[in-house]
Formats: sequence, structure tokens, C-alpha cells
Amino acid sequence: MKKVKEVIVVEGRYDKNALSQVVDATIVTLGGFSVFNDREKLAFLRRLADKQGLIVLTDSDGAGFVIRNYLKGALPAGKVKQAYIPDIQGKERRKRRAGKEGKLGVEGMRPDVLLEALRKAGATFEEDAGPAENKTAITKADLVLLGLSGGQDSAAKRQALLKKLDLPEHLTANGLLEALNLLYSPEELSELVKKDLY
Repeated sequence: MKKVKEVIVVEGRYDKNALSQVVDATIVTLGGFSVFNDREKLAFLRRLADKQGLIVLTDSDGAGFVIRNYLKGALPAGKVKQAYIPDIQGKERRKRRAGKEGKLGVEGMRPDVLLEALRKAGATFEEDAGPAENKTAITKADLVLLGLSGGQDSAAKRQALLKKLDLPEHLTANGLLEALNLLYSPEELSELVKKDLY
């Protein structure tokens, strides 16, 4: 499985599931059109774009292009790559009927087609990126030590941290951990928490 440096943005969870079988990458779901009204998610995507770069991979139907065009205007231009899947007629296995336009979406694409779409978009694959950074990850134990999990007032402290960092308030515990690891080192997080929450 190839590792991709950039964060990949897809429409929904089935797209994420299909893509996670093909590449080792951070994959963020938009929740379809709900991204239009989610300022927190948009702010989070902007920060990820600045920190790691983004690849937008939506379906090739009209709805996918509405979402893609919205993101083009909302995210920093030089930090976002566009990955396109080909127009292939058909329907995904889990669906009873094909979509309105009769095209397969990201979830219905073969793995080699998804890899080629990412390659054409200019994705940075691990073998292209040189030696991997030896970065220490933030763990759940770190969150406990910092009072963000498993302790008195930990939920309130987590919410205060999410607000301070402009992260979506509804992040799950695993989502929070993933977001923090994308944006901060353990040392940076410790300083932020001590400075702002105590």
C-alpha cells in the first residue's frame, strides 16, 4: 500500500472506505453538501491544506463538481490538488440503482484507477518524498496526562481546546487524535494546553 503525504478529501464514508484499501493516507470526508454550511470543517480543511496540502477527490457527476468548485473557491489555491476519476457508467454494488447520471463514484472505482487519479493529480507518494520524518505521535495516553481525557472536566477542556484550535466541535476522540497529530507535535500540544487551558 502506497503512503500519500497530502490529506485526501472525499465526499462520504464509502469513498473513504474504498480509498483506504488503496493508499495509506489521512482521508477526510466532507459529508456531501453539508460542507457548504460547516464553517468549522472548512477552517479545519484550510489548516490541513497549509500544513500538508490537500487532494480533492470527488465523484465525476454534477454533484461532485458542485462540491469541488465550492472547495476551489474556499481553500488556498496553491495548496490544493485536484484528482479526477474517469466517467465510467455503472452502479456501486451496495446500491439498488445507479445514480442520476448513471456513473460510478469514487467508491466504485478499481484500485488501479484510484491510484492513477492520485498520481495524475501530483500526489506525493512516500517513495517520492525521500526519507520519512521520524515524528513522535501524540497518543491517547498524552491526552490523559494533559487532562483532555479520562479526568475531571476533561470534556470541558477538550471543548475549550477544540474552540481555541478552530477544530470541529463534533470530532470523535479518534478524530481529535488524528487532527492533533496532523497539526502539532506532542511538545507543541503540551505548551498549548498548559498556556491556554490551565
